[in-house]
Amino acid sequence: MIERFLPQFLAGMAVNFEIAALALLIGLALGLLLAWARISGRASGALAASIIGLLRAAPTFVVMFFLLNAIPRNATFLGVPLAPGGLMAVALSLVPYSAAYVADAGVAAMRQLRAGSHVGALLFLPNVTRAFFVLVMSSGAGAAIGVREGISVILQQAEQLPTLGERLYLFALGVAMFGIPLQIGFALIRALQRYLSRVMVR
Repeated sequence: MIERFLPQFLAGMAVNFEIAALALLIGLALGLLLAWARISGRASGALAASIIGLLRAAPTFVVMFFLLNAIPRNATFLGVPLAPGGLMAVALSLVPYSAAYVADAGVAAMRQLRAGSHVGALLFLPNVTRAFFVLVMSSGAGAAIGVREGISVILQQAEQLPTLGERLYLFALGVAMFGIPLQIGFALIRALQRYLSRVMVR
């Protein structure tokens, strides 16, 4: 079982990272623009704050199914298909969270820069890295629409196992393979944040 499962799971996990990277790249562009608008002035700041609040409240599953069903599958613009595929739909559904998180972190970083604290502004980097790991975990929503990412590989493999014990073993293996790298990543981020915080107070 392991010999068949591991290559498929690792390929699926690579899809989780691809989805997270796409969501974060788009979120960075949108979030930094909103952060800049947020601290620029009253009118733009109020509008940006409202948009950030809406993005923060957008449910991932609702956005994902809206993207899949609102645009006709054969719709094109200048010959380019407009309807997103499954992977892109999952990535775009995570953009509201990504953009809102980046905007909040970006506002803090820009204020630190204005105050002359370049080290404080660097806290933006571990914050964005944390968002990436959260996006990796959230990308498992793709299993609901048939995207072959890590969670869907586990579920499909589990359906083929005859006993509950074997399924539980598979689920535990999947949790460990997802959880251990991500927890190591979170630990490294916390260590970097503590280091930067100590540098700030010197």
